[in-house]
Amino acid sequence: MASESSFIQLALPKFDRNYDHWAILMENFLCSKEYWSMVENGVPEFAESLTEVLRKHIDDQRLKDLKAKNYLFQALDRLILETILNKNTANDIWDSLKQKYQGTSRVKRTQLQALRKEFEILHMKGGESVNEYFSRTLFIPNKIKANGENKGDVVVVEKILRSMTLKFDYVVCSIEESKDTETLTIDELQSSLLVHEYAWFLMLHKSKPYKLLIQITLQNGDEVVEAMDDEEEDANTEVA
Repeated sequence: MASESSFIQLALPKFDRNYDHWAILMENFLCSKEYWSMVENGVPEFAESLTEVLRKHIDDQRLKDLKAKNYLFQALDRLILETILNKNTANDIWDSLKQKYQGTSRVKRTQLQALRKEFEILHMKGGESVNEYFSRTLFIPNKIKANGENKGDVVVVEKILRSMTLKFDYVVCSIEESKDTETLTIDELQSSLLVHEYAWFLMLHKSKPYKLLIQITLQNGDEVVEAMDDEEEDANTEVA
């Protein structure tokens, strides 16, 4: 049986002054080490008269806090490290970095307004692939979420459906009629659009001039669209 040390360890996220991005990575890293509670809640304070069991619990918590601090120290460069050496706990260090680098409330409000505007006017570009458009679209809600506001899947799904290029009009209408956009996930929408994009790709790049678009519905309900030559269809018909 492989030992724990043989598993690949998560890389420690280095602080690059992009607080929002680093905070997400660092929170995940500390959660994987089971130290995030120390950053989030700090070390609890207790009275002097403690039972042996409670005293041991506090000692364990303080040891966890020291380990969390050590990871935070390793994530910072020397110049930033020197500004937080007087902080006693991992919670103090985190709050200090957040206050300095996340920005003031006024700056966050300005950023949110700009991101909301960018999200409203977003449209798919001619020649842009489904994957490229989804990547560009999801970047904005993720930035909005990092600034404290969550758009939610429903808003993103409806935005994408409204902003596709004209060649997707039939597909969008089909999706809206056959699926509930309130429960449709972003991944499901992307999968449906990729299927139809692939069908068009086959139609445009087939070497033979005549094609017949056929649709196969699998047992799980997923749709696969393929392009077939008329000659191939005729051959299949003769064999049948």
